[in-house]
Order: sequence, then C-alpha cells, then structure tokens
Amino acid sequence: MPHCVILYTPNIERKTDMAALCRKLADAMMGILDESGKQVFPSGGTRVYAYPAAHYAVSDGGKTGLQKAVQMGWTPEAAADYAFVYVNIRMATGRSDDVKKRAGDALSTLVKAHFDTALLSGPLGITVQIDESPGQVYDAKISSLHPLFQT
Repeated sequence: MPHCVILYTPNIERKTDMAALCRKLADAMMGILDESGKQVFPSGGTRVYAYPAAHYAVSDGGKTGLQKAVQMGWTPEAAADYAFVYVNIRMATGRSDDVKKRAGDALSTLVKAHFDTALLSGPLGITVQIDESPGQVYDAKISSLHPLFQT
C-alpha cells in the first residue's frame, strides 16, 4: 500500500488524458514527505489505477440543470454530458493529521489542475478522498519492487 484508485465516467476520456493523470498522481504521491523527511507514500508500494465505469448514472442525467448550464455558456450537448471522477487514496495508519491533510491538499490541487479545462467545458463532479486502513486483519505484501527502493 498505498494505492490510488480512480473511478470515472468514460465520457471524461474525451476531455482529458487519464493515463497522464495516473502518472502525475503517482509522482506527486512519492514526493510527499512527512515531518522527518520520509516519504509518506513509499515508491515501491505506490500504485495508481483508473477504471471507467461500464454503466453509470450521474445526478439527474442533465434534466434539471440543462437550462442553467446553457445559460452558463455550455452547448446543450455539453450541458447534458454529466461526468464524474472519484479518486480514492488508501494509506496505512501511522501518519499525523497534518501529513494526511497536506497530502490531501496537494493531491486535490493536482487533480483540480488536471481537470481545469474539463471543468470549464461541461458538468463534472470530482471527489478526492484519502482513507486509512485502521482495521486491517490481514496485510500480505509480496513484491520484487520494494527492494529496488530500499537503501
């Protein structure tokens, strides 16, 4: 762990590069340091996955907000093309509240910047959430990646 899982409506792929977002998030995660200068998200354990939803429904599907969206300057087609992105970062316990907040703020800022153009081109909801896994009952790690980053 840490893992970052991105779930999204596939219509967002017309507006942005999801592979680029994955790389940006992984790089940013590995660059976040705790109070002692140690990586919060170890390089060997950092994973970012993105999955388009095979089936989805967002809000009312564009019915209620359509008129207002058109007034905001979006075409009727763009106004009815509701999209959603859910970014969930999972980390093990042991980080301070300050580190968790700084990590959340940094990753939210990155996600917002990545989607700036998409946010202006039509209705898009984005959630960035960090979860801790306090109640782990089992956590096996089998990896030939971790030794690459140990000094």
